[in-house]
Amino acid sequence: MKKNIHPKYYPNAHVKCACGNTFTVGSTKEYIEIEICSKCHPFYTGKEKLVDTMGRIEKFKRKLAKAKEAAKKRR
Repeated sequence: MKKNIHPKYYPNAHVKCACGNTFTVGSTKEYIEIEICSKCHPFYTGKEKLVDTMGRIEKFKRKLAKAKEAAKKRR
C-alpha cells in the first residue's frame, strides 16, 4: 500500500445513539453520533416506532382514508 494516503483508523471509536445507547466500533472517526441503533430500531426491537418527517405519516393516513371512502362509493 502507498504510504500516507489512508485516513487514521480508530479501533475503539465511540458511537452514541439518540436513545442513549453507546458502543465502540472500528472507524476512521473517533466519535460518531447516530439517530437509530440496534437497541431502538423497530426491526430489531419488534416494536413499531414511526419516525415522522414533516407530517408524511398524517399525509399518508389522509390519502388512505380518501381511497377507502372512494372504494365505498363505488360499491
